[in-house]
Amino acid sequence: MPDSKPDTEGPDHAGADARVPVITGQVTTIPVAGAVAHQGFVQPVVMRFNGVRLEPLALSHEAGLREAVQDGQLWRIRVTSAPEPDDVRAYIEAALEQRSQGKRFAFAVLDDDSGRVLGTSSYHDILPEVRRVEIGYTWYARSVQRTHVNTSAKLMLMGHAFDTLACHVVGWRTDCFNFASQRAIERLGARKDGVIRGHALRRDGTIRDTVMYSLRSGEWPESRAQLLDQLQRHSDGSTAVART
Repeated sequence: MPDSKPDTEGPDHAGADARVPVITGQVTTIPVAGAVAHQGFVQPVVMRFNGVRLEPLALSHEAGLREAVQDGQLWRIRVTSAPEPDDVRAYIEAALEQRSQGKRFAFAVLDDDSGRVLGTSSYHDILPEVRRVEIGYTWYARSVQRTHVNTSAKLMLMGHAFDTLACHVVGWRTDCFNFASQRAIERLGARKDGVIRGHALRRDGTIRDTVMYSLRSGEWPESRAQLLDQLQRHSDGSTAVART
């Protein structure tokens, strides 16, 4: 059965926020020297854009990630799977094990200036043979929700998947009751593929249905243009930024 925990997109983060900065520069991608490649498909890289940095999740991020999950008590949200503070180390260790198995590649999301850990997001259900990945296991500190952070991170992850990994499809999945996540995924331009009934367990032991979404490579240019436009317009204070 596919993993039950990749849909941690959290509550709906759409809305204006004065903290959103002006968009700066292009996405910068830097290979990680000496790092082990991920089945020759997803390579360890550091990505930077718009004041946000993505780097391969490591045990060195434990303290920062624990602070992030405590900011808003994210583990109390029923339809997401952010870990409890005492479980953060095990959460990272599980992600590293899944990386070694070729199942998932997790990134820490950081403020590029201060180095503060803001949250995490991952590629998962990685299928090199059909050039497909999914994006999930995403959650952020409450204090950086409703800002530029998540949209900037998604632009980097989607861009790397389509433009560097040459993926044909990028997918998402979410709990049938996580309506905020569904709206946010749809704002990316992703299409709803269907619902898998009785698919996975929630943390409270109930069984959920899973809603599946995807975006094809031919749809990526329009999606990218729309998200960049939203970020720029929001930085000018004229509109809200969609969250994913």
